[in-house]
Amino acid sequence: MGIKTWLEIPFALLSFGFYKVNKFVIGNLYTLYLGRNTEQSKTWRIISENLLKKPLSLSVLMTKAPRWNTHAIIGTLGPIPVESELTINLDTIRSSTESWVGCIYDFPSYRTVTNFEALTDNPEQSELKIKLPKGKYTVGLRYYHAKENIVYPTVTTDADIQVPTLKIESDSNDFYKTLAGKTNWYFSALHYYIFTIFQLRDLLPESFVKYEFLPVGATDTQFFFGALKPDETLQINIAESRRSPYSYYLTFYNRASFPLSWQKLEGETTISALGEEAYYLIRMRPNTLDAQKQMTVITGKEKQLAADKKQLSIQ
Repeated sequence: MGIKTWLEIPFALLSFGFYKVNKFVIGNLYTLYLGRNTEQSKTWRIISENLLKKPLSLSVLMTKAPRWNTHAIIGTLGPIPVESELTINLDTIRSSTESWVGCIYDFPSYRTVTNFEALTDNPEQSELKIKLPKGKYTVGLRYYHAKENIVYPTVTTDADIQVPTLKIESDSNDFYKTLAGKTNWYFSALHYYIFTIFQLRDLLPESFVKYEFLPVGATDTQFFFGALKPDETLQINIAESRRSPYSYYLTFYNRASFPLSWQKLEGETTISALGEEAYYLIRMRPNTLDAQKQMTVITGKEKQLAADKKQLSIQ
């Protein structure tokens, strides 16, 4: 760890405080907005170019979910009231994507209440009925490997709420290709501290590093992550026995946490130097229920092979 890292610490502390204040203020404003805008809460909101055109949308995402999932089409809705049951149309989901994961969150705490996913899908059911305590909830639904005709499903509750289907374009994620162009001093200041945390990773509790960097993912996702200097390459080795049972999705982010590039991993891969300070995040998702049960024993170990070369081994 060089002197540059130590010199960055005061600025990282300022960035840390700046992020926490913004997350608190913007998060509360957004919660207030959702709580009052009842019509908006009864429609699907897709993370897309159109969503980012709305005031504060980008700031909300950069404080609530700054580790963009570039591999899935993501829709959210709510908060919607529930007396005791929420119903989701599964046929629409199946016809739209090969793989999906949905989450139900309590509102306004955003605590994950339950998940539903393709691996536990019962093809004989056309609808999924979820029993819930009386309250308000939000729904998040990620489509991986979406098909040509993409539709988000009808959602109803026993509180006389009906969210209609929403058809979206297959290129709705193309906005990620230019998203890094929105980097500015504000977003850089928000996330400046993260790179410094990685430089001090050996001195900090791993739980703290994970809390600050990792997204709030579904229970079927495991993460491998780290940081790269401008001239560092990354060699990724996935053990043969860990390849076919899982899908691996890699995304690189700049220091402001905007996505730079992304790809699906199949085995051994070497990534060239990115030319700037960056983070990497691998989302590992199981392809079978048996693989899901084995996820907790899979580990990722990062090793510095040379001054300009890192290796990540997933075993």
